Amino acid sequence: MIRTMNKEIRPIAYIRTDFGEKFGVPRQSGISDKLVAKIVFEPEFSAPEAVRGLSDFSHIWVIWGFSEAKYRGALTVRPPRLGGNKRMGVFATRSPFRPNGLGLSSLRLLDVKTEGGTVLTVSGADMKDGTPIYDIKPYLAYTDSHEDAAGGFADALVGYGICVDFPSELIELIPEDKREALIEVLAQDPRPSYQDDPEREYGFPFAGYEIEFKVSGDTLKVFRVRKSSQ
Repeated sequence: MIRTMNKEIRPIAYIRTDFGEKFGVPRQSGISDKLVAKIVFEPEFSAPEAVRGLSDFSHIWVIWGFSEAKYRGALTVRPPRLGGNKRMGVFATRSPFRPNGLGLSSLRLLDVKTEGGTVLTVSGADMKDGTPIYDIKPYLAYTDSHEDAAGGFADALVGYGICVDFPSELIELIPEDKREALIEVLAQDPRPSYQDDPEREYGFPFAGYEIEFKVSGDTLKVFRVRKSSQ
């Protein structure tokens, strides 16, 4: 719950995703359209009339809370994709360490279910499981899309990706409908850019499995998949 201008801002919903931890979560929304998640509304906001007309839209804006990041007063941050050694103004980045800890994501709306409680099925989410949702608005292409927009330092990251070596005997352990999304997530390289030790082991929970990998050069190699304890 957030308090602002003497008014409490309460979560209207919580999202259910395949990510049990923040490590491994895509850094931006829409990076993987294969990542399917569900936004489950709280009973107070779950009446069908609250989402009447929403199914006519293909995309939505979701305002949510960084539930784990703690703001410590710094007005500059070190974006991981810049190697972690270059500072930028917090308001020139999408860092989770913000004065008000709010995130903004543009997601594809796949389905609106209202029977027995409102649930939105979306794709492209960049949130860990259980993230609080504070507001939802329709995406309006005629005003929200700008063909001449400049992306600043982030433009250099467009098309970034690494090769993923995922042995067949390991990928087959993952449910078939989750495999393509997982590979897309790994291809974005979940590590901070300043970590470049080819012997270092990394891992994160995804869809009930622990995915463990190493990175050498421009190749990420998955070496173990096991059932997650989470």
